[in-house]
Amino acid sequence: MQHLKQFARIQDMPLSQSSFDEIQHFPECGGIGIFVGTVRNHHEGKAVQSLKYTAYAPVAEKMIRQIEQEIQQQYGVSYVRVIHRIGDLAIGETAIIAMAYAPHRREAFQACEVAVERVKHEVPVWKEEFYCDGSSQYVEGCCIRKDHPPVEANTHTDCCNHSHAGENAYQWPL
Repeated sequence: MQHLKQFARIQDMPLSQSSFDEIQHFPECGGIGIFVGTVRNHHEGKAVQSLKYTAYAPVAEKMIRQIEQEIQQQYGVSYVRVIHRIGDLAIGETAIIAMAYAPHRREAFQACEVAVERVKHEVPVWKEEFYCDGSSQYVEGCCIRKDHPPVEANTHTDCCNHSHAGENAYQWPL
């Protein structure tokens, strides 16, 4: 059994891929799936200046670790880890990193994508966007589920009006 790095899944410092265990510790794996999400300068036609993530860290940590375990079992991958940043983030800063190691690329990509989607929709992490016009609002990320056809409209309600099976009871602050 390899010795895995211990690290917080919710971090208030800049995120780094060096937090993750190295692929060399998983010789059965030939595929790595990586997703790095950064802060972009726009959302729904508004110019974004910065954003702030907040979380209830004890619950968020536990939930992310549970999601990782479930995905490892579901997809038969050797390694899945996700870290999410909290605090004030500027444009271009990294907000989330997910990494999966699997025997083949397909499982690595799938596990990585599912990990990001589940963390975004199940874990109590809230995003407040601050706009260049001086306003701000809490926003909800939209998933990229393949089982729901895309909608032309630009709003979250319109692009994500399907149900998220298994979503928890956490609601976005108003």
